[in-house]
Amino acid sequence: MSAVEEKIAALGLALPQVVPPLAAYQPAVRSGAYVHTSGQLPMVDGALPATGKVGAEISAEQAKELAATCALNALAAVKSVIGDLDKIQRVVKVVGFVASAPDFTGQPGVLNGASELLGEILGDKGVHARSAVGVAVLPLDSPVEVEIQVEIAE
Repeated sequence: MSAVEEKIAALGLALPQVVPPLAAYQPAVRSGAYVHTSGQLPMVDGALPATGKVGAEISAEQAKELAATCALNALAAVKSVIGDLDKIQRVVKVVGFVASAPDFTGQPGVLNGASELLGEILGDKGVHARSAVGVAVLPLDSPVEVEIQVEIAE
């Protein structure tokens, strides 16, 4: 087990299997020293644990937890391409989408779920640039979706 996966386990979590694509794309693609993931939904054992809009059916705190699940799924996608998460040099960018009720403006707080988990797992290597975007709807009525870009070492 890699040091990164040991850290995940120490947090009481487990790296999941890669979420299969819902359409015509790959979960992650390598280009040079970078791996870019597709948007990852908060799937757990093949299903969404919750659906709906944040600020309506889903609380901001629940959405923050779902964003952390998305980040864990993104790390699984990265591992599927590079084989060993210890090769991660840095999380460069996180982009998160929050299916938001019309008056919900707390997207950055929701995405802190992903950002904070990446920091807990990777330390300084998990510090990244980020965008948090509110949208009307996401695939499968998911409350959140997260994609990451990581720099890797050989």
